Amino acid sequence: MSEAVFSSEQGSETPAGSGDDLRVMASDPWAWCIALPVLFGALAAIRLTIPSAPYFDEVHYLPAARELLSGGEYLNREHPLLGKELIALGIYLLGDNPLGWRIMPLIAGIITVGAGMRAIWHASHERFAVIAYGVLLATGFHIFVHARIAILDIFMLCFLALAAWQFTAAIREPETGRWRLALTGIAIGCALASKWNAVPLAMAPGLTFFAARLSAGRRRLVFSKRGVPVPGISLAEAFVWLGVLPMAIYSATFIPGYWLTAGTAPSPLSQLGLIGLHQEIIALQQQVITPHSYQSTWAQWVTNTRGIWYLYEFTDGAQRGVLLIGNPLTMLLGLPALLWCLVTGFGRNDWAKVGIVIGYGVSLGLWLIAPKPVQFYYHYAVPSCFLLAALALFLSDLHGSARHRWISYAALGASTAVFAIFFPILTAAPLDGPMSFANWTWIAGWR
Repeated sequence: MSEAVFSSEQGSETPAGSGDDLRVMASDPWAWCIALPVLFGALAAIRLTIPSAPYFDEVHYLPAARELLSGGEYLNREHPLLGKELIALGIYLLGDNPLGWRIMPLIAGIITVGAGMRAIWHASHERFAVIAYGVLLATGFHIFVHARIAILDIFMLCFLALAAWQFTAAIREPETGRWRLALTGIAIGCALASKWNAVPLAMAPGLTFFAARLSAGRRRLVFSKRGVPVPGISLAEAFVWLGVLPMAIYSATFIPGYWLTAGTAPSPLSQLGLIGLHQEIIALQQQVITPHSYQSTWAQWVTNTRGIWYLYEFTDGAQRGVLLIGNPLTMLLGLPALLWCLVTGFGRNDWAKVGIVIGYGVSLGLWLIAPKPVQFYYHYAVPSCFLLAALALFLSDLHGSARHRWISYAALGASTAVFAIFFPILTAAPLDGPMSFANWTWIAGWR
């Protein structure tokens, strides 16, 4: 927490331009927060248009996006509209072709990496942790694979990362708190409107604000503007930015649905209303699904022992594949790093570390109680981002020790090397033949 925040609790702020502020500004790795996402985007763009036909869940979302553009039928009603609207925007701008389908996911992936790095900076003010997190996110497989396919997950991840960036920045720089909280609320609404998996984390900023004010023992809890987490903002105002605004943004994303149809009938939205449509969405989300060969459990996600082949077939003149697993190295290294963050976070009152552990637990815990009968490894995408954040902070602690600094560099180098090994089956490269998958399926659960 910045000195400005703590001094504001006493009614004053650290003067702008103080020595501490200048040192922080000088160490801000903002150039890395541009360079690494751009490099990530350049790598993710390789063979972006291959396969040239829709694959995996693109077969559901592309027809829904086309219907949005034509004002046709309301398809894929089990998910909110924003992700499909963004896919439709790409088609509108670049045409109904593979580049048009996947350009918006690519942009969202680039933003996810950059916004995640900025969130870690404002949470920790640790330069090495920010750079490490950029490398770990870019080489962690989840963001990379989802930045190359026209499905909804990357949009949810993008808006959650933006919300985390703006909320941590509001806490760190309370003089910008009002407009940053407003941006946080907008991003939360957009994350919810992309995919409902965002629900537990969407509640986190508001609950954090409430808990911080409650712990401060403010006599005028609702209307006092003093104290953490954002001095100058009352709890009542925070509720507007973090509660009311997200719901308004979320609701607004459904407006295009009013001109869609249900076959020959009018739009389900005009028939059922927004609340009635959501009752239908809930029913669709909870429907019994036939068991799938790629389904998995949360324990398999944590241990990275069950993947999904998004593609494995002869297409575009060659055998090609796209495998979704986590980086085999960092998905396991991140587990003891979470424990490290938990212990040192409470031991040192380092709330950035504690928050990351809580974020991991909340985002994974959703799937322990979710009434969804069949689950898949891509549901681990959000928890994996917190896992890698914990690893970045752990490596930053090692980097601060002259004796162990080499380990931090070795871990990042090894993560990059593993990413390079798997690059062909992350990017649908031409393979030698039908049995080539064996080169990367190091355990049976990846087959």
